[in-house]
Amino acid sequence: MIRSPGTAGFEGCRAPVASSRLLGAIATSLAIGTLSLCLVVTMTVLSIKATVAMPIP
Repeated sequence: MIRSPGTAGFEGCRAPVASSRLLGAIATSLAIGTLSLCLVVTMTVLSIKATVAMPIP
């Protein structure tokens, strides 16, 4: 039995998995999510520092 070339494995035609617009949208959403997470962590650290600096009544 002879196998046809390019019918199995990784030797076949390569089809694009996602469009460039979709990849750009994913990268943008990840960047926005990362920036918002950094902002939340920064605000949390600053508020903890402000709370610790207050005198106890």
